[in-house]
Amino acid sequence: MRNLFLSISLLLIAASTFSQSMDLDPVFVSSTLLDKKKRELGRNIIFLTKEDIQKIPGNSLDEILRFVPGIEVQMRGPAGAQADFVFRGGTFQQVLILIDGIRMNEPLTGHFNSYIPVVKEEIQRIEILKGAAASLFGPDAVGGVIHVITQKGFEEEKEKSLNASLKRGSYGLSQQTLSLGISKPKTNLFAGAQYNKVNGEELRGTSGFVRTGLYAVSLSRKLFKEWNLHARFAMDRRNFNAQNFYTNFVSDTATETVNSTWQQASLSKISDKKDYYVLIGARQLEDEYRFRHAGTANNNRTSMMNVDLRQVNKIISKQAKWTTGIQLSNKTIRSNDRGNHTHQHAGLYSVFYHQPLKGLFLTEGLRLDWDRSYQWNIIPQFNFSYVLNNLNLRGSIAKGVRDADFTERFNNYKKTGITSGRIGNPNLKAEKSINIELGVDLFSQSPIQVHTTLFRRNQANLIDWINTAYTDMPRRENLAPGGIYALALNIASVQTTGIELDINGMHQVAEKLNIRWNTGLTLVNATATNEVSSLYLSNYARVIWNSNLQFTHTKGLLSISTLLKRRDQQTTNSLIVPVSKSFGIVNARADLYLWNKRATLLLQADNIFNIKYADFIGAKMPGRWLSTGISLNL
Repeated sequence: MRNLFLSISLLLIAASTFSQSMDLDPVFVSSTLLDKKKRELGRNIIFLTKEDIQKIPGNSLDEILRFVPGIEVQMRGPAGAQADFVFRGGTFQQVLILIDGIRMNEPLTGHFNSYIPVVKEEIQRIEILKGAAASLFGPDAVGGVIHVITQKGFEEEKEKSLNASLKRGSYGLSQQTLSLGISKPKTNLFAGAQYNKVNGEELRGTSGFVRTGLYAVSLSRKLFKEWNLHARFAMDRRNFNAQNFYTNFVSDTATETVNSTWQQASLSKISDKKDYYVLIGARQLEDEYRFRHAGTANNNRTSMMNVDLRQVNKIISKQAKWTTGIQLSNKTIRSNDRGNHTHQHAGLYSVFYHQPLKGLFLTEGLRLDWDRSYQWNIIPQFNFSYVLNNLNLRGSIAKGVRDADFTERFNNYKKTGITSGRIGNPNLKAEKSINIELGVDLFSQSPIQVHTTLFRRNQANLIDWINTAYTDMPRRENLAPGGIYALALNIASVQTTGIELDINGMHQVAEKLNIRWNTGLTLVNATATNEVSSLYLSNYARVIWNSNLQFTHTKGLLSISTLLKRRDQQTTNSLIVPVSKSFGIVNARADLYLWNKRATLLLQADNIFNIKYADFIGAKMPGRWLSTGISLNL
């Protein structure tokens, strides 16, 4: 409550003391495939610019996103060790991650979806769409979509940039980043690398260490007759302590290494009448999980290929667009634990955007899916937005779908003598849901924006881990009699309701001082038709409040971010750190600009009030830690 009072006070001061306002930039989004103004889309969408991402205090992208209104980031460790993205009380597998329009959700487990292979310096913007979008993007887009965009426009004049940063801090924190960008009228080139090391909190007989390395290169090129080519390659290397990441056993001394590569390419033609896109993305991942140093490691190798062919027709009228396309995907796994499997998916989609009346904007989407698991499925969606001066009324109704990943289907499938732990289920049905939301937006002249959304999700076949006795297990060949196992099962029905309140503003206090702020409160409640005790239904935050406040001066920056979370407490035994029922943390960052902003000195304080908390059972998070660094922009 002390943290909550401090942050609200700072926001009230920021909103009430400005003497001159300046307009917020008009926001355009591409998450709907249609590039329209935010207020015309009928959805609650958050838009993070490159500058926003750089200013929010955090040591990795997942740490930055947890201060964005409406996003719950469930963290297992600091500085990018592992985190899950949760929207509107759903599960972490119900959030779709895109990079430049290409799906990147990892088929092994949704726990790896936060490993976004993008160097922070190459991000141009992030678009966060809250709510279902399966008719547009396919499976997994149930709770929301995080769209990371790296591509930038071509510059009229030749530009070069060299960025380097060095950061040191508590818990042995060491970060280095180096990137180079070259922009010409017909060519954009980017190359970047970042390395991150932190020792983390002391755990049982070890420490929560994290070692990550990320390397990326991209090339954009203008071709003939309005055609553009974009290609990108990235390599991500991670090694971290995974103690109690997946089990509640005292004997768990796990470590994990996750190495992945990412290739993507897009060919596009942009014209006044029609746009054409060919998007291709591929990812290869190797995961080595060792429960104990003396034991045999689980070795999982996955690969996936996604193809999206799209046409945008703009000749219907000036106020209408029609997008049609086809998506194809193939996923494979080779594992000494889960076995060898393949999975195919195909989808045909159509999205129609139009304005039948003044101020009324409609979006209709329809998708026909074929999936190796759930066969044929029709996924419709309808959005409306009515703009009346500075007031906007909006709503959406959509179907959602998510199929089980390889871990949920085949975990501990090939090992013998399993006495406990999580057991996969090959017979899982796909999750299906109906998602409804209604919202009101206020775009004032202050400028302050207020967004309120009521939402409800009726879901069938939620996949969760349920404690099951040996005698009730559907497959017992490799299990020990008398054991109790966490079996992946479909829960009959779950109803989730909630409300979101997002407020943001930007003000000019003086000639050289600007204030930008956002804050959001989300209240969620989920109930199941049966009384079964499940993992994910007890893990979501019932109350989450995120905020960020930035004071920007020509000489420097002060950024303060706050997170308050309340949910059900989870405990196991006295030696395992329980999930905190409620906690609030405050991060702050101060920058001093030198040499016309070519150099920046920074001081960052994470968890200022030294709060002791855990977002997952056993995953003890660091207390107060300080760091300092320098960055050069040449």
